[in-house]
This record gives sequence, structure tokens and C-alpha cells, in this order.
Amino acid sequence: MAVPPSAVLRAALRWLERLPDSSPARCRALFTNHADYSDLTPTQYEAAYAWLGETGLLADLDSIAAASERLFRAALASSGAPWLQDADVLVRGPEELPEDALRAADALGISENQAYEQVSAVWGKVDTEARALIGSAGELALIELLAEATDVRIEHVAAYSDGFGYDIAVHARRHPLHIEAKSTVRRGRLAFYLSRHEYETMRRDPAWQLVAVHLTQDHKIAAVTSVSAEWISTQVPQDGGPFGRWEACRLDVPPDAVVPGIPRLAPLLGAGTAGAVLRGGVSG
Repeated sequence: MAVPPSAVLRAALRWLERLPDSSPARCRALFTNHADYSDLTPTQYEAAYAWLGETGLLADLDSIAAASERLFRAALASSGAPWLQDADVLVRGPEELPEDALRAADALGISENQAYEQVSAVWGKVDTEARALIGSAGELALIELLAEATDVRIEHVAAYSDGFGYDIAVHARRHPLHIEAKSTVRRGRLAFYLSRHEYETMRRDPAWQLVAVHLTQDHKIAAVTSVSAEWISTQVPQDGGPFGRWEACRLDVPPDAVVPGIPRLAPLLGAGTAGAVLRGGVSG
């Protein structure tokens, strides 16, 4: 679903400005009969009304946020624009706004600076929701793979507490491992957020290991890679003084900082397909 045409966005703005004080029937009569609104057709007004319903904006007519900004955010969030999931990298300022975002901003009377702020807000919401969904899927898929490839107990500790500083415990007497799983569906880019608690756990726990779970779009494991604690330690921020402390950071991992599979588990892995993936093979 692309960003709606400019005429539909302008019609939607008129609906959203009028509906809090008028019924849909009175608004239709106004749009149809008043000369000030005759620049748009009845079909465009109806398309806009239907789109407002699809986005849920008709159920939130009392919002104090500006109608133009709500419409802009909804237009982007519902568009499925391929650039949106990587907007933090692709759109680093107003001058880098994509054409569809600029068109929507122009139709709604939003400046480029305002549009950039709204893009950042939409990306943040989309990214947070996607990370939660993909993260859960990756953890469950990795647990299934570990259970199939080994004969030791696998415990999903993150299912009942986030206080461990890792997600999955591999209970092996000689080769225990505490896995912090970071999942992604993006090809060619590995970026994740690391909390201060996860970092401090890494520093004191020799069994801690960051594992990247590379998923297909339908959340099946495509590959598994590992990132060393040594590399992570060189990349995290440093507290600059006694009154400041970082609590989370984002790490963008270059290809040469990852190793295939989970090498530390090699002595535990069976000979089947799951073991091959955990050794660094690509899932078929």
C-alpha cells in the first residue's frame, strides 16, 4: 500500500479537521456543495474517508496532535515503503527525505524539517515493534535449532526474566554457554541494541556469547553468526564523567567482525542439518 495520492491526503486533512465538530453526513454535504471544497472530487473525498478508517484515525478524532502530522505519520506507517525500516541510515536529515515523503509533506502543508522529525518518530515506532517481533521469533527458532543439534538442556531464561543479561542458557558441563540472541531479517546489515546490563554481564561472565540469528522474511533461520566480546568492548561508549552513564547503545557490525556459526558449541553439535547451521552453514 503506497502513500496515498496528494489529492486524497488533502481530502483526508479536511475530513480530520471537520469531523470532531460535524457528522460525516454534514461534512459530505459541505464538501459536495461548497465552492471552497470543489477543487477535489466526491470520489477523492470518499477515498480519503475510507483510508482514514483503514488507518484507525477515525477512531481518534479527539487527539490533541496536529491533524497534518497525524496524517503524515499514518501515510508513512501504512505505506510499506521499503526505505522506512532503514530510515535511520538512509534519511539522516531533511535533505535526504525520499520523494514519497516529500510529496506527502507538501500535500499536508508540513515543512521538510517537520517531515524529517515525523519520519524519525515513525521509524522509531516501526523499529521497536519489529525488533520485538523479530527478536522473539529469533530466540524461539534458535532454541529449536539448539535442541535439535545437541543432547544438553536448553533453557529460554528470557521467557521468564530479563534480569539474566542473556536470553538462552546451554547447560553443558564442559561447554556451558549463555547466549544473548540478536535477530535480524535484513540482508547485508547487522545492527542491534546492547543494554548496559547485557554489557556488564558480558564483562563478568566468561560463558556469555552474542549470537546473531539471521532470519528469512517468514522468520525461519537462514544462518547463525557470532560476535566476540572483544570486538563489542572496543565499540561501546565510555562514561565521560561521574554524573553520566550510558544505558543502551546501537552497534552496527561490519562483516569482518562476525564469525560463522557458534564455534564455542562445536564440541556439542551433532552431524545433522541443525548442527551444520550452528557450525556456520546456510540453512536450506
